[in-house]
Amino acid sequence: MRSIAAAAALVERAWALRRKTLAAPPGAGAGSRSAAGQVRRDLAAAVAICREAGAGRELSAALGKLGHVEQDAGRLEAARACHEEAVAVARNAGDPSRLAHAVRHLGDVHRHAGWAAEAEACYGEALALYRDGAAGAALDHANAVRPMAILKEEQGRVGDALALWRRARDLYRAAGVAAGVAEC
Repeated sequence: MRSIAAAAALVERAWALRRKTLAAPPGAGAGSRSAAGQVRRDLAAAVAICREAGAGRELSAALGKLGHVEQDAGRLEAARACHEEAVAVARNAGDPSRLAHAVRHLGDVHRHAGWAAEAEACYGEALALYRDGAAGAALDHANAVRPMAILKEEQGRVGDALALWRRARDLYRAAGVAAGVAEC
């Protein structure tokens, strides 16, 4: 049996390569496609290791990252499937922080696909976990308020969006994230 440490190393390597690829200049072409394929293979291997080991928290995180990669490639159904499984695994693991993170990212997939009601339900669940104090720090909370503000703004619900943007700003300020404060 491969170890959770091996899975963590694969996730770390994949995520570093993804960051490097995303930062590459436009037109990097085949190199970027090759790197994206390697990132996907590493994350899929990490998912397999975590499944084999029965490591719920780690599996949820690896599935979430794989979901991001699928979304990067425009494979929204595959991204949604990864994030839905990440949510289910986090829920079963009884980890509110991991659950809040996973459900927020599922909401992002829904929002990008144009499924506003599904996105709102996910963001609402994530925000409830933060409000109840069951999950995360100010930065994680801000990162959950922000997409709900975007969604409300897209729906033309300006008053709701404005209140959420103010809340996100205050949370980003508490977390010391100047870029988040500026965006809000």
